[in-house]
Amino acid sequence: MSTDVKRLITVLAALLLAALTTTPARAADGDAPSAGQRIAEALRTSPLYVDEAYADAVPLSRQRQLADRIRRTGLPVKVVLTPLTKGDAFDGDSEVLAGIVRDRFPDQRELIVITTDSDFPDSLEGYEWPSDTHQARDAVAATGFLDEMRNAGLADLTAKAVDLVAEGKGTQRYEEAMKELDGSAAPDAQASGSPASESSSDSTGGWWLWPLIAVPALALTALATRALVRSRRTPSAIPQLVFATARAADEAELRRRAEAEVLALGEATQAADVSTTPALQHALDAYAAAGRVLDEARGVPDLAGALALAQEGRDALAGRPGLPLCFFNPLHGRAALRTGWRPLGRRDRLDVAVCRDCADALRERRTPEVLTDRAEDGRTVPYFELPAGRSVWSATGYGSLMPPLEGFNSRSAKAR
Repeated sequence: MSTDVKRLITVLAALLLAALTTTPARAADGDAPSAGQRIAEALRTSPLYVDEAYADAVPLSRQRQLADRIRRTGLPVKVVLTPLTKGDAFDGDSEVLAGIVRDRFPDQRELIVITTDSDFPDSLEGYEWPSDTHQARDAVAATGFLDEMRNAGLADLTAKAVDLVAEGKGTQRYEEAMKELDGSAAPDAQASGSPASESSSDSTGGWWLWPLIAVPALALTALATRALVRSRRTPSAIPQLVFATARAADEAELRRRAEAEVLALGEATQAADVSTTPALQHALDAYAAAGRVLDEARGVPDLAGALALAQEGRDALAGRPGLPLCFFNPLHGRAALRTGWRPLGRRDRLDVAVCRDCADALRERRTPEVLTDRAEDGRTVPYFELPAGRSVWSATGYGSLMPPLEGFNSRSAKAR
């Protein structure tokens, strides 16, 4: 084996060892509570917290302006602008961050939290308790789709999000933005490689940079693997251990998220006024179904189903149907638009709700990232390829084909 190959394998092994040894230490240190406490203490004196990493994007002068803007709304708004990365104090999850902030203000019954997005650092997420009275989630989501915000900085995005929350028409603004997005370019033009298509691709956040990063990484991994085989050493069990641990951690994290959302829905239904919430019973039924699915969940598809039912319950409380979770992968969150899609090998087209990333993939003739499940023969397949009679999620498409609650009730009735 050459010296360069040995050096490469040594570097990769060192990186792997660092990943295995530093993660438990971080968890043991209890970073999440201390970070949450630090943010909460700052929010007791100002409705805005800006991490020093964003000091250039949101300087002190803008921070003061934003804090004043938030106070003038008269709403219980807390804004937290901090970088989110997988494995950090909040595990890179904006919802975890928002939940921790909420827990730090137990005496504040009504609370609206605006945070930086988990997946897109230049975007924002909105959360509201005990119910979606001010349509904060949709208001903040709409901000990132407005044409006027296309090249806006973090400070301007935050200001606009606060304004839309204060306006109280977040759902309307979101639906209007989605209509404009859906009709902004024809699918053929998007897929033809025209200048318009290139512009759309750039606006997705630079997905084209991934090959520049992934190809060298894959090449290094392949080179190291080949060197190990040639050395005739017994293959290490560490990679399988790492991947298995990662999958278990992802599922555990998803279960915590589902538990939090189902619990939040239960609290919202208890706080709702039956005289002003016509669909309260629907929300209660969705809450009961989500709890049952969560208790009996056998894996990620079921946990995603609990999220879909919780979403349906929240929409019922808000008095609006709303788009369901993304058809291809409900873990992508609420869909941005509906579009036609023809499954491979079938003539008919389905009308499915998709997130923005999956919509871009379809327009560019790429395969969307799909949630998978296990077939009876043990194969891993897209969840919607399972027989509808065997999977309630295949039958409902997590809300795209029929409401999750309707599918759940139908399956329960057949079981009886």
